[in-house]
Amino acid sequence: MKLLRVGTAGSERPALLDAEGILRDLSGVVPDIDGALLADDAALGRVRAAAESGELPVLDADGLRVGPPLARIGKIVCIGLNYHDHARETGAEPPAEPVIFFKAADTVVGPDDTVLVPRGSVKTDWEVELAVVIGRTARYLESHEEALARVVGYAVAHDVSEREFQIERGGTWDKGKNCETFNPLGPWLVTADEVSDPQDLSLKLWVNGELKQDGTTAEQIFSVAEVVRYVSQFMTLYPGDVINTGTPAGVALGQPEPKPYLRAGDVVELEIGGLGRQRQEFKPA
Repeated sequence: MKLLRVGTAGSERPALLDAEGILRDLSGVVPDIDGALLADDAALGRVRAAAESGELPVLDADGLRVGPPLARIGKIVCIGLNYHDHARETGAEPPAEPVIFFKAADTVVGPDDTVLVPRGSVKTDWEVELAVVIGRTARYLESHEEALARVVGYAVAHDVSEREFQIERGGTWDKGKNCETFNPLGPWLVTADEVSDPQDLSLKLWVNGELKQDGTTAEQIFSVAEVVRYVSQFMTLYPGDVINTGTPAGVALGQPEPKPYLRAGDVVELEIGGLGRQRQEFKPA
């Protein structure tokens, strides 16, 4: 299933994109799309049955804002330097273990919402990423099979980053990762049964119409299953938590000087095969 949330920011309602690409209203079936729903097999069964019935009300998509596909996100765990090609382009040694940092849930916006260039920023960068959504509590997992069984679905994430704040201002990466609007998510939460192999997904990103990133999750240093298993050794993952699994080559940081960092007025578009497409205009904060 392709689950989404539509409407003005803060007042989104649950919806579903059916097999024919028709947008349908789910608000009569479930109150929202969040961790509580994703952990409830019976509720998901009702959603699936309603989708298959073909009787859900049709929504007019024209002019309708698409919000983040997941409400009340608990935490966003991010994996750095998780693609062989990205490590090569930045001159970094591939990590022996996954690099973990966090984004606050309040950085999440809709897939086509405005992204704000932080005040004083000269190194705002783009990163298309596969987001993994947790549907079952995960702690101290032992196998990749157990890990994938905790994944309820996948989405497109844009891990917008400010490289000066991240790398040159001391401390952890978090200063360059948590500026407002720095995690567009969606358009859909695609349930795991529709993704046959999370290590066989194409990722692309364009800036002002120019293709910058063109990669595949096959280049991941640590697979989706390994990332979920590994993270569960250090923290408990709950339904509604999100893991951003890293970005392929092609970011501004990895390009020759002068590096083409984003400025107000730029337009970024990104997509992952089968998971949908985003488009953001960048404006000054």
